Amino acid sequence: MAPALHVLLAALLIALRFATGAAAQEAPSGTSYLTPFPEADTYKLQAYGDAFAEGLIEGLNEAFAGDRRIQVARKHRPLAGIARADFDSEMKAEEVSKEPLNIAVIMIGYGDRMSIRQDTRERFVLGSPEWREEYGRRVDRFIKILKRRNVGVYWVSQPIMRRYEVNDPAQMMNDIVRDKAYLNGIKFIDIQAQFADESGNYSAYGPDITGRQRLLREADGVGFTYAGNRKLALFVEQEIKRDLSQARKERSIPLAGSESEQERISALRPRPPEPEVAGSGKTGNGNPPEGKAAAAGAPSAGPAMDGGLDQKADNGRITLKSIGAAGREEAFTLDLPRPAIPSAVVALVTRNQSSERPASMGDVVADEIGGGLVVLSSITPATSGSGLNRRQAPSQAPYYHVLIKGERLPTKPGRADDFGWPRVDPDIPEPEPVRRARPNPAKPTAPPRS
Repeated sequence: MAPALHVLLAALLIALRFATGAAAQEAPSGTSYLTPFPEADTYKLQAYGDAFAEGLIEGLNEAFAGDRRIQVARKHRPLAGIARADFDSEMKAEEVSKEPLNIAVIMIGYGDRMSIRQDTRERFVLGSPEWREEYGRRVDRFIKILKRRNVGVYWVSQPIMRRYEVNDPAQMMNDIVRDKAYLNGIKFIDIQAQFADESGNYSAYGPDITGRQRLLREADGVGFTYAGNRKLALFVEQEIKRDLSQARKERSIPLAGSESEQERISALRPRPPEPEVAGSGKTGNGNPPEGKAAAAGAPSAGPAMDGGLDQKADNGRITLKSIGAAGREEAFTLDLPRPAIPSAVVALVTRNQSSERPASMGDVVADEIGGGLVVLSSITPATSGSGLNRRQAPSQAPYYHVLIKGERLPTKPGRADDFGWPRVDPDIPEPEPVRRARPNPAKPTAPPRS
């Protein structure tokens, strides 16, 4: 009996160890998208995909040729496709891979314009709801496998295609991947506008990274030329370098914060009561004790009304750097006003917060403004008549369709944003006729004045 108990305890300890290791891998490492402390201070980059990734990895090798922080693989990791029958075996091989990796760039979809076969009998037709659901499930699985390895994932969209029968499935795949990237918290790099003309249509020619007009697309209207792959890598390079700058800044931040930050944090902490000075009837700060002040009828100054809890105005200034039209680096300085917050407001906010249950802060929308800076906005969903929030998928929220995907919400007939023709006139009720009082024949009327 005792040996069996020892074996059971050993098995439980081993399972707990693996569960703890998996949780540590899935936990985020700081606020930056990339880990601030890669092994040997070098980020290892690998491109995943089909023919798209084969050309992209060549452009990335040229883009990061002089950057010692990143080590780009010479060849891409070939994948048959998300909709292909080999996808399951390729994901199983990726799950057991022990190769060190920090950055994964994915561009795939060249050969995914096909039906998905689950088995010999079941087949999902391209574009059907079942096909979309299965394609999204596979994309979600691929992203989660890479995130479990603490890898920064950058998924590059498919470009605009020349023929509509090729372009329509590509845009459908982009929509599926965009939703899954948003829900899993990875970077989705949309290159639609960068390889289109002024009207947003397909164009084989366009400016390269130096601004010269070059042939960017292959004759099939799908692939990229050498100049096109180099331009494609430029947009990936910009995203990665922003995250590298943010990771570098996180390495430089002290764990305890700067001195000014420590002073602001200490001012928000409740102050302990001062000890009473013997024989004076007053505390160490010269004020009478709380008991005597209450007995004398003086109002007690609680921590909410303490002037020391006021957050003083602290205006800041940041400098944003961007690439101008001439290709030169330009700097813009912005002032960030931080107004003073009275102690009463601080006390009200802290009183409403509870340590037992999270506060209802709504959904958080992240927007990058360049220079490694991200603006976080909180959007509270509408409440129902019962006062309870009706939670829905983030990709189905109105702000996601408007701010993330750039779509228009459906208009209502007769509203100001309804531009349909002919115009629908709103139904305006006709005014009721005014009823006048009838004269009473029994009551004599006054004679007219002369």
